[in-house]
Amino acid sequence: MCRALVAQTNPSKLKGPLVSAPHLDVLGFGNAIVDVLARTEDDFLAHHGMRKGGMTLIDEMQAETIYAAMGPGVEISGGSAANTVAGVASLGGRAGFVGKVKDDPLGLIFRHDIEAAGVRFPTPAAASGPATARCLILVTADGERTMNTFLGAAQNLEPEDFDEAIVAGAAVTYLEGYLWDPPPAKQAFLKAAGIAHKAGRTVALTLSDAFCVDRYRAEFLALVREGTVDLLFANETELKALYQTADFDTALAALRQDAKRAVVTRSENGALTIAGTETVAVPVFPVASVVDTTGAGDLFAAGYLHGHARGFSPEESLRLGALCAAEVISHMGARPERALKELAEENGLRV
Repeated sequence: MCRALVAQTNPSKLKGPLVSAPHLDVLGFGNAIVDVLARTEDDFLAHHGMRKGGMTLIDEMQAETIYAAMGPGVEISGGSAANTVAGVASLGGRAGFVGKVKDDPLGLIFRHDIEAAGVRFPTPAAASGPATARCLILVTADGERTMNTFLGAAQNLEPEDFDEAIVAGAAVTYLEGYLWDPPPAKQAFLKAAGIAHKAGRTVALTLSDAFCVDRYRAEFLALVREGTVDLLFANETELKALYQTADFDTALAALRQDAKRAVVTRSENGALTIAGTETVAVPVFPVASVVDTTGAGDLFAAGYLHGHARGFSPEESLRLGALCAAEVISHMGARPERALKELAEENGLRV
């Protein structure tokens, strides 16, 4: 079992060999998806057999048909881990992303957007194979979001798609649970974890979704128990699914036995981090109104990881996460509309 992780990324406390000072704070691995948002009417949903308010996985032909029929929309790079590293960059952190796109128009949009957000994106585009992943989001007049997701090229991430140096140079390597489905992506995750630990770095994993947990419960638990993952992110629903219990305290007690450190978000009940018998909790950050909760967990992770990578205390990191989550739920979309670094400074939080 790897013992390289400590609660902070202070080189003097690391037990593993530290190659050099990190040149990235957070490197995310995840699905490279372009979100396409457009307003529509209920009749459009009914015509295409969509379940209002739901998320449906679709194939490439369906994606092309729906995309062609949609009205004018907004296209922006998305995906859970990509949202997180964009948040890190907005905080002034040094962020990178590993994810697969195809050399097609949406692939170019993804690369432009994420690099414009200040995130390093060295993954080469695929010259052949399925098209760039997209999430076609139809927003009706009542604000309901109906999502149709084609995972495409994102599912073809392989161990050969990244260099050892970029992982070894990241204080935290952050893995997206959504991308645990395809076997080559699993191999890429495990390769990255091994490189990170060899360099004395932290490996973090987000469980992503309760459905992911249901499919891969045993594998996720093994990653945590065997030390492949040093820092686990989960929301309350995912945590209960992981330990197959309806009782939060029971799940948390089990998590203490398994995880070196974990961060658990609890919606309006705030968030906490645990490590052994230690517990640190913070309330939610006040927000005038909740407009759209999409991306709340992704941006919370951005704030916490930024603080963790820079050696902040667990409480400071949690508060930074709460602030980032509050910003993103105050408007439509899963990316911050304000510079998070400035917002943090205005609220007396160090970055």
